[in-house]
Amino acid sequence: MNWTEAGGKLVRTFRTPDFMTSYRLVSAVVGPSEELNHHPDIAFGWGYVRITLTTHDAGGVTERDHRLAEALDVVLKPFDP
Repeated sequence: MNWTEAGGKLVRTFRTPDFMTSYRLVSAVVGPSEELNHHPDIAFGWGYVRITLTTHDAGGVTERDHRLAEALDVVLKPFDP
């Protein structure tokens, strides 16, 4: 798992070769997020995607965040270096 936990959040950053790859990576996040009804904060642009997970109403990281992180690791495996 390439997630970092700090400040009540799980964060994972990807480096990508271009904007379209960043976009495709973000698109891959949608399915698992909808299935688990838990939605990350995402920042992306040319060459990067940063995914942040936290359970806002709990004030930090919960089991829901860890479950989504595990699901995202599966669908985002093609984007791992």
